[in-house]
Amino acid sequence: MKLIVGLGNYNEKYKNNRHNVGFVFIDFIVKELGLGVDFEKNSKFESLVLKTPDLILAKPLTFMNNSGRAVKRLFDYYEIDFDDFYLVYDDLDIALGEYKIVKDKPPKTHNGVWSVIESLGGSDFWHIRIGVENRDKDNRILGEQYVLENFLDNEKEVIRSVISKASRDLIERIHK
Repeated sequence: MKLIVGLGNYNEKYKNNRHNVGFVFIDFIVKELGLGVDFEKNSKFESLVLKTPDLILAKPLTFMNNSGRAVKRLFDYYEIDFDDFYLVYDDLDIALGEYKIVKDKPPKTHNGVWSVIESLGGSDFWHIRIGVENRDKDNRILGEQYVLENFLDNEKEVIRSVISKASRDLIERIHK
């Protein structure tokens, strides 16, 4: 059983934020695999969950910085191994339009990711790091503010393209 969790903030006002890339990724995978959109709101896991015979897709209903609580519940209930866990999130260490799928290599700073690492007691799982860094180098705003802003119109197609590439890459890895 594989568990893929996308990080984001479950609230309409955050829907188009850079910080919600994990949710967008999960929605794309659901469409790509033809799974429909039958997410179940599960209070036991504090998440929206879609389960197939060999795959669990989840979007925590906790706010980003408390994502670890929801992930831990899913992880423990389904007895997931670190090798079968994929965490998807926005990453300011990577330029917009790029991504990395790496094992045990979290970003320097990301409160949602670090919440998951602390809850699970380690980072030796798969990290799907979607680059969102596109700040003006001369007038750089703080990362905490930047990730809570909506994607600009010219960034939307770039992020759709990178999510498409990264999701297809992940699907290939999972089905090997």
